[in-house]
Amino acid sequence: MRVLLTGSAGFIGTAIGATLEDEGHEVVRVDLMLPMAHGSSSVPDGTHRLDVRRAGEWAHLLDGVHAVCHQAAVVGAGVKVGDLPDYAGHNDLGTAALLAAMHEAGVRRLVLASSMVVYGEGRYTCPEHGDQAPPPRNVSALDDGDFENHCPVCGAVLGWALVHEDARLDPRSSYAASKVAQEHYTSAWVRQAGARAVALRYHNVYGPGMPRDTPYSGVAALFRSSLERGEPPQVFEDGGQRRDFVHVEDVARAVTAAATSPADDGTAAVSPEDGLVAFATDPLRGHHDV
Repeated sequence: MRVLLTGSAGFIGTAIGATLEDEGHEVVRVDLMLPMAHGSSSVPDGTHRLDVRRAGEWAHLLDGVHAVCHQAAVVGAGVKVGDLPDYAGHNDLGTAALLAAMHEAGVRRLVLASSMVVYGEGRYTCPEHGDQAPPPRNVSALDDGDFENHCPVCGAVLGWALVHEDARLDPRSSYAASKVAQEHYTSAWVRQAGARAVALRYHNVYGPGMPRDTPYSGVAALFRSSLERGEPPQVFEDGGQRRDFVHVEDVARAVTAAATSPADDGTAAVSPEDGLVAFATDPLRGHHDV
């Protein structure tokens, strides 16, 4: 199978490309090599340095392609209002341009890199009042050392619970908003183009090749870098936070399965317990989670 892989030179993209090739597939690699993600790294051999936002200009690379794995994105939380155009441009416009180019080329299968950030801060429950969506924490309470979320009904401290794949979407950053938009563009494309897609909502990905000292560094990479410098990892607030992690090789296997599975509805065997949620779409069934 011939697979086009955007963001191929990135941490996750590199692992996906290797897994695809290990399973005998031909990989067409595309990466813009943004300095914020790759620093001054040279372009890897066999990589087409191209902008996904201008996918119509390199649509010839889609000739003979059976599926596209779309990893290219600006990531990180997006802490400044000035970051909004970068997220909207690379992630939202880039996805829309790619989908349009795929349609023109007759490519009808996509695996989209989404993220658990679409769920917001997680799931909170009150012993008396059940699941609750707490309001933003009060700055004065944080200054006083109260880092908990409280029930908006009774004020009790809310407990944490597992987030299920059917949880409501609650994007709270530029990056999260762009991931929700990517999913919605993909869903619209599936219906309009008679195509099929799977969006994998990654949790915190770690493993060999983790980036460091860039906005792309997750907490695992930051902790590793601190330990390598002989420094204790920096933990904010009271240290009671909890995170789910998924190994990059598991992500690569899931993406490969989703891209190459013979299933008619485009779904793959991916479990939330593995730190991945597959949001599958097809024109007849709408969307569902697997």
